[in-house]
Amino acid sequence: GMETGDDRIAATGALMVLCLGTLACLQGAIVQLLGRGYAYPYLPFLRRYLPALPFPVFFIFCALVWRAIRNEDRNESKRAFYISAAGAGLSFAVLVYSYFYLWTTAAAWLACFAVLLLIAKPDGWKRDLKSFGVTGAIGTVALLPYALLLSNRATTMDSVQLLTYTRMPDLFRPPAIIGMLVLAILLYAVKRGRLEWRDKRTLFAAAFALTPLAVFNQQIITGRSLQPIHYEVFIVNYVAALALILTIAIIWGAIPNAATARRKLTGRALLFAALLTFAWGVIEADLTTHVLDEQNIIRDDAVLVGRRLRQLAREAKAVGSEQPGGVFAPNLIQGDDLPTLAPQGVVWARHLHVFSGTRWEESKERFYQHVYYQGLDARWLESELNNGNYVVVIALFGWGRHHNRLTVNSTPLTPEEIAAEVNAYAQYIASFNRERAATPLLSAVVTHTDGEPDLSNLDRWYERDAGEILGKYKLYRVKLRL
Repeated sequence: GMETGDDRIAATGALMVLCLGTLACLQGAIVQLLGRGYAYPYLPFLRRYLPALPFPVFFIFCALVWRAIRNEDRNESKRAFYISAAGAGLSFAVLVYSYFYLWTTAAAWLACFAVLLLIAKPDGWKRDLKSFGVTGAIGTVALLPYALLLSNRATTMDSVQLLTYTRMPDLFRPPAIIGMLVLAILLYAVKRGRLEWRDKRTLFAAAFALTPLAVFNQQIITGRSLQPIHYEVFIVNYVAALALILTIAIIWGAIPNAATARRKLTGRALLFAALLTFAWGVIEADLTTHVLDEQNIIRDDAVLVGRRLRQLAREAKAVGSEQPGGVFAPNLIQGDDLPTLAPQGVVWARHLHVFSGTRWEESKERFYQHVYYQGLDARWLESELNNGNYVVVIALFGWGRHHNRLTVNSTPLTPEEIAAEVNAYAQYIASFNRERAATPLLSAVVTHTDGEPDLSNLDRWYERDAGEILGKYKLYRVKLRL
C-alpha cells in the first residue's frame, strides 16, 4: 500500500506473490500439469520452518527501507526516519541468523537499490544515504559474530553444501528472465513518458527486478556459488514476482486520467483476480501434497517401530547397560525418519551426508554397507548408476551431480567414474569382514511385513531373533556372531 497508494491492489498483489511464486520459478504444479515430472514443492516459502518463519521478515525489511526513505522525503519527523532505518537494520539482523538465502538476497536487493539511487540522484538522495548508513551499520554489526561462527565451520561443510568455485554467469533461470522482462517494461514506460526514471518508486521496483540477476551472477565477482536453486525456489522467485506486480501497479497508477482508470478497475475485477490466484494456490497445495502421500503413509506406519526402539533404549539405560547399537533399515523413507523417533543411529540414510561432521568417505562406506546388507551386488550398482537412480547418484557423488540446477557448473557422470565406483564397491564386498560388520555395531534390523530384502549377507555376521511385529514392520534384535 505504501508504494501503490491503493490498498486493494496491494492486498491482491500480495496474494499473487505468495500463490504464484512457485510458478515464477517453473516448479510445483505446472511441472506435473505439463507432464514434465512430479509437482514439488508446494508453496515453497512454507516448505519447512525455514524459510517459513523468517520469510515475512524479508519483506518487512524492504518495507522499512522504503518507509525510511519516504519519511525523510516527506520531511516527516527525524524520529520516524531513524526508527524505520534502525528497524530495517534489526530486520536484517534477524535474517542473518535465520536462513542464509534470505539475508544474502536482502543484502543484494539493498545494494541494487542503493546503486540505483546513487546513479539517478533523485531529490533528497544525500539524505537517503543516512538511511542506508543506519541500516548498513546495524547489519554489519550483526554480521561480525556470524562471520566468526562461519570461520569455525567444519572442514567438510563446503563440499557438503556444494560450495562451488566458479565465475561462470548464470542468466537464464526463470526468476532472472522475469527480472530482465520487468527491466524492459520499466525502460519502455520511461521512454514513453509514463514513468520518471528518477522517481523513487521506479527505482524501488527496478531494484527488485535487478536482484535475481545480481544473486545468480554474484559469483562473477566473488568466485563462489552456493546452491543457487535455493535462491530460485525459496526467495528470488518471490522477489521477481513482486517486481512484476509492483511494476504493473506503478504503470497503472501513472496512466493519464488515472482516476477514471482506477474507477474501471472495480472491486469485482480485483476480487476475481484474487480468487483466481487463490485457486492456483489450492492447485499447488493439492497436487504437490498428494505426490508425497505414499511416503507419508510409510512414515506414519513406522512410528510404532520408533516408539519400540525408544523403549528399548530406555530399558537398556535403566539397567545400566550401554545404549543399543545401530539399526539397519532398508526402507529409505523409514530409515530417513528413524533418527527423529529413536536415539539409535542408522547404518545409512539419504540425508546422512548433509551433516557436515560426517566425512564423505564415511558416508560412502556406510552406503556400501547398507546396500551390501540388502544382498545387492556390483552389477546392481552399475545398472542403477547408468539409469540415473538419484538416490544412488547422490549417495556416491553428491547432490551436485544429480541435477544441474543445484550448481552453476554441474557435469554429468562419465562412464569412467561409474566404472571406478562399481569396482570400488566390488572390492568392498570382497574384503568385507567382521571388523567392518561391527562398525557400526548393530542391535536391530527393521523390515516390512510385505516382504524383506535378501538378508543372507547380514546373517553371515549377525544372529537375528524371531522378530517382533509392529504394525506393518518387523523388528529383529540382532547380535554380532562370535
